[in-house]
Amino acid sequence: MGIELDVRGDGAGQPALVQSVVRALKLLEVVAASAPRGETLSTLATRCELNRATAWRLLGTLESRGLVERDPTTNRYRIGLAMIRMSASAGYDGLVRRTRHVLERVSEQTGETADLAVAGQHGVTYVGEVAPPSVMAINWVAREVPLHATSTGKAFLAWLPPDEARGLLDLPLARFTDTTLTDPDALMTELAGIREKGYAECPGELEPALYGVSAPILNLDGRPLGVFSIWGPVSRVPESRFAELGPVAVDAADEVRTALLD
Repeated sequence: MGIELDVRGDGAGQPALVQSVVRALKLLEVVAASAPRGETLSTLATRCELNRATAWRLLGTLESRGLVERDPTTNRYRIGLAMIRMSASAGYDGLVRRTRHVLERVSEQTGETADLAVAGQHGVTYVGEVAPPSVMAINWVAREVPLHATSTGKAFLAWLPPDEARGLLDLPLARFTDTTLTDPDALMTELAGIREKGYAECPGELEPALYGVSAPILNLDGRPLGVFSIWGPVSRVPESRFAELGPVAVDAADEVRTALLD
């Protein structure tokens, strides 16, 4: 398929437009507007005034670059992690702007670092973070994390269907610390308990000195579209604080959900 040019220009010295790029960008705009549920190929093609074959090829190309992703259960397309990383690195991520007040309040309330991560097809990526002014904290923004070794990852997995969650595990599970859970069956059992409790815990499973809790931000279908986390060094966030911080994370996740779905 060759490059399609609009050679008409505008008579003012503007460059000709590449129509395939214009169509792909229109698809991205419509996919973004369909958040958080995403949209089907048929609907996207209709809204963009494309035939299904053209829309399918363009979406396939965008998906291969991580700009969109397709939910294998619903066949709905939504914005992919590559787009989220680009928006985060540009410093004007609308998602973070709409929820930063929650991050700031929770960080001030708990005295610890508050993080916002977004869910993608294959994991989670941090997009927003607020740390107490007096605390030197690792910046996790734009970083992906191993799903089995963080409270963020486990909060994401716990609200997926068990078969889907198991399918996302990168086997064999890597051991990062003495507390990292590497038995997939044991991890699945823990995920069931996390769902009952409402939040996940991490007693130093990725970094031995970092402890934290996380709660899912659920979309209208009850699937995780993001995760809210509170974490800090074990000296300030021992396991004895998990019962205190967990409900704070749950409430914050609910507040973020409301902000995103309004």
